[in-house]
Amino acid sequence: MSKPNHSRREFLRNTAAAAALAAVPAVGAPPARADATTKEAISGTGGFPITRSGDFGNVERGDPLPYKLPLEKQREIGMVRETWQLEIVADPKSNAKIARQMLKSDGTALTFDALMKIAATKAVSFFKVITCNNGVDPLGHGLWEGVPLRDVLWLTGPEENLRHVYYHGHHNEDPKQMFKCYLPINRVFEDPPGEMPVILCYKLNGEFLTGQRGGPVRMIIPEAYGFKNVKWLQRIGLTNAHQPDDTYANGNNDVNGSWLKTIARFRELPGKLKAADPLTPHGIAQVGISGLSKVQYWIRKEGDPVPENDPWFTRAPWQDARILPFDDTVLQGYAGAPLHPAQFDPVTLKPRQWPLRYTVCRWTAEPLRLAPGKYEMRCRSIDAAGIAQPMPRPFPKSGRNRLQMIAVEVA
Repeated sequence: MSKPNHSRREFLRNTAAAAALAAVPAVGAPPARADATTKEAISGTGGFPITRSGDFGNVERGDPLPYKLPLEKQREIGMVRETWQLEIVADPKSNAKIARQMLKSDGTALTFDALMKIAATKAVSFFKVITCNNGVDPLGHGLWEGVPLRDVLWLTGPEENLRHVYYHGHHNEDPKQMFKCYLPINRVFEDPPGEMPVILCYKLNGEFLTGQRGGPVRMIIPEAYGFKNVKWLQRIGLTNAHQPDDTYANGNNDVNGSWLKTIARFRELPGKLKAADPLTPHGIAQVGISGLSKVQYWIRKEGDPVPENDPWFTRAPWQDARILPFDDTVLQGYAGAPLHPAQFDPVTLKPRQWPLRYTVCRWTAEPLRLAPGKYEMRCRSIDAAGIAQPMPRPFPKSGRNRLQMIAVEVA
């Protein structure tokens, strides 16, 4: 199937432009590798931008990274579709009961071919943004396809004493490199109204996952920040443990829900310009679990007063921006994709709402001409409940959502 043509050249151009932005930095990030190119992974045009697989920013663990190993080693450890296997077990440290485990040792582990047989009748796909909860910009946005995790877990005959599912990927047989996450059993087996399922994901934008994107199979949780979406998946456990024990639990991450927040960000704005040059505030918005009703911006000239005792500038003279409409041509690149009905009407293929939760959209404003001077520009989101960023959750370890400020000098 054809794909939207958003080139790496656009991606790199955006990255260079972003160097002028005085964005709020991410501090206290967990130990992980991150590309220098994660600032501007959202490229292309239109109100619903899609990121090519190779243009996603990377936050990853592993020494060495498994997808960079020699091909024969990748085959040996199950990093290619032909040799991938998924084990599903009952947690030996709890009294969780399932009828049968799925193990490599006895030949009952799930293979990629077996997963594809399930996908023939159970596959679903949905658009989702990937964002590191310790970062300030999305890493990328695309269409993820997979099988609901519950459909695979039912193969084990789950019975009782089940409160969480835990999972981890390949970790070079080194316990110190293991990256493990937990999900409540209820979230896995039942989707709240209007939600998509947790999936065992094998495709991005209609193509099988590369190793860099977490393939052969990774976990994708629609509403969650990036760290919950574990790559290179190899083992799942069912447990009666009463609380999550994620790898990052002791790092003060929000491991219980890790819901995406709604935020607005600028894109490609100059740090300096001439008075005769127009300035068009514009950017992207990440639509979190609380939805998005509008984006606003505020331009303050140096020396102008700021509201007192108002750290989030709620009384500032914010101006409404315009959220760009959904571009129907986006779906033309994904004909035949099993789009989840929570996002798109199966008959009209129109989005159920706009903007869609857990995705990104573009916003813009009318061009401005500013008098000579120094300015601060800020933007913010207003969620579907009318709550302005960074509320209702201004706490950084559950996702960084401070108001972005960039400095602009007009000569």
